[in-house]
Amino acid sequence: MKHFFTNFAADESGAVTVDWVVLAAVLIGLCLAVMATVGDGTEDLTSDLDAQMSSQMISTTF
Repeated sequence: MKHFFTNFAADESGAVTVDWVVLAAVLIGLCLAVMATVGDGTEDLTSDLDAQMSSQMISTTF
């Protein structure tokens, strides 16, 4: 049984898969952090644009 655990611990066949899973998780976390940071500024800009467009007068004559 000890031989089985020693071989299992030394086996590196799944190491690349683990690396890709960790890399993908870091990338997703980074994307969520960027979205959270940019999202607040986008909401402020959108509300300012809405207020500006709502207050514009449209001239129907030339």
